[in-house]
Amino acid sequence: MTHPPNLKELVGIQAAGMVQTDSVVGLGTGSTAVFMIKELGRRVKEEGLQIVGIPTSFDSDVLARTCGITIRTLDDVKSIDIAIDGADEVDPNRQLIKGGGAAHTREKIIDGLAKTFVVVIDESKLVDRLGADFPVPVEVIPFALNPVMEELQRIGGNPKLRTGGGKKVGPVITDQGNMVIDASFDTIPDPGRLEQTINNIPGVLENGLFVDLADVILIGESGTDGIARVRTM
Repeated sequence: MTHPPNLKELVGIQAAGMVQTDSVVGLGTGSTAVFMIKELGRRVKEEGLQIVGIPTSFDSDVLARTCGITIRTLDDVKSIDIAIDGADEVDPNRQLIKGGGAAHTREKIIDGLAKTFVVVIDESKLVDRLGADFPVPVEVIPFALNPVMEELQRIGGNPKLRTGGGKKVGPVITDQGNMVIDASFDTIPDPGRLEQTINNIPGVLENGLFVDLADVILIGESGTDGIARVRTM
């Protein structure tokens, strides 16, 4: 019995193939980025690929080191050649919502600094409009939690504090030691304006709207013929 291909693995491996030797690589966070990091580790060990990785989270840092990738910080490099990261939603205008893994603050810094930002998704992440299936993650300083939630509600959002569910008691804490509010909006007609509006709320560190940042979007999809492919958006 043949198993259907893992679209995340397919697209993650293809993105890793775009990395050239002697590159500084922004290492994304999430289920698709895991395959990309593992493939880069394979290339380092088997092909002699020479790269430096800048991870967007503790999770990616630990995985990359385990895979044999040399890790540095933004203090150690002058520029980032390529960043590869997933997304939770991608609309027809190539705008993104990220932050399902609560790493969107570091992701936006690294993805925004990269000369080329490659987004890796499977077809399930394509939406007609942002916010259709996924709320906007907002990283907030704990001291300002309640005022920020009230302001998000005032501007039309339905804010909820993200908790660990069955995996963790209490709120999710980011790598910066902050909390995450997931704010649902009925419509997001202007993602750029909403991104700025949210970030102007005192106490907000960053939100998960990634506007005009993606250079290349790779999409893993299942064809009608049963063959999985990667296409570029």
